[in-house]
Amino acid sequence: MPGVDRVIRIARTSQIDRTPRVIQLEGMFDIPPTLRAEMAWAVDLPLEAKPWSVGLIVGPSGCGKSTIAKELFAADYVTGFEWHPTRSVVDDFPEGMSMKDITLLLSSVGFSSPPAWLRPFAVLSNGEQFRATLARALASKPELCVFDEFTSVVDRTVGQIGSAAVAKTVRRRGGKFIAVTCHDDVLDWLDPDWVYTPADETFAWRSLRGRPAINLEVARVHRSAWRLFAHHHYLTAELATSAICFVGFIDGRPAAFHSYLPFVGRLAHGKAMRGHRSVVLPDFQGAGIGNAMITTLASMWAGLGTRVFRNTGHPAEVAGAMRDPAWQLIRAPSRSGRSGGAALPQMSRTRAHNRLTASFEYVGAKMPRLEASKLLSKDG
Repeated sequence: MPGVDRVIRIARTSQIDRTPRVIQLEGMFDIPPTLRAEMAWAVDLPLEAKPWSVGLIVGPSGCGKSTIAKELFAADYVTGFEWHPTRSVVDDFPEGMSMKDITLLLSSVGFSSPPAWLRPFAVLSNGEQFRATLARALASKPELCVFDEFTSVVDRTVGQIGSAAVAKTVRRRGGKFIAVTCHDDVLDWLDPDWVYTPADETFAWRSLRGRPAINLEVARVHRSAWRLFAHHHYLTAELATSAICFVGFIDGRPAAFHSYLPFVGRLAHGKAMRGHRSVVLPDFQGAGIGNAMITTLASMWAGLGTRVFRNTGHPAEVAGAMRDPAWQLIRAPSRSGRSGGAALPQMSRTRAHNRLTASFEYVGAKMPRLEASKLLSKDG
């Protein structure tokens, strides 16, 4: 890694065959005859001057980003991987990784769909391939990962939210990550500690600002909205006919779905509801949207004097709820079929029966009653 005040000079030379077309081109554009094409850069990255986690090398195509990244970080440089043509994506992660670690890493970069994890890489969407490659890169190079063509093949929503997800993951894991890209719109979302622009050979340290705010508008909707989300649910596409449904919108686009059913277990003293189906569409995964929506709706129910329970087997959801003081663990991860259903007996009648799950009760802030009543009464 470059040291403090250390300037590294990089040059690339290629021979030019003086063919008839080359000579004609020189004449057309008044280019001096030459036998070689040369490019050179003087690179000063004082990365040992301060602690850092995330860096960004950014600039237009042809400015030397990839050349510089490969020269300075050859052992840590990633553009992609060879993926098995027929096996599930989880089978291409390092052999020493546990399934729990693989699924948590996939979820942390915004790829949170177990059904998609079972598919070969080649059949995934561009956004899913991008996030799967990110997760595998972080698994393969946990100390420093230099990722070229960052967000180049995905739309800008996926690129921006994916940037926020990977930055959060890298900082939580304690590693280092350098994104190499021509897209400067990831700057605020990646929120790097430093930025290097090869086009003008400038380097700058930054003070972290945090990613841009995401305006999530939650509204009650008709259960027919489920068809937009059913394909992405990790357990089943079925939705109970009595489900009370909500959708979270970002800039008018449906982004997340959550529904509730009455809770009828032994813990339900008075009114109580339980989470039923929860989905965040792939383009919006990794930015905490799902948890924000679940917590908002739990606050709504609490404001109406209703207890709220959630039961989940998704490793990332379990880990997130365990960290969140708004949720109290009432059953540690276990197989409900073996626990006798002591905490959530009604789960024995669902597909969660005998599946490793954990149960939580909401103990966080309550939404003002008038605001909660208004949210519950909306019907799209």
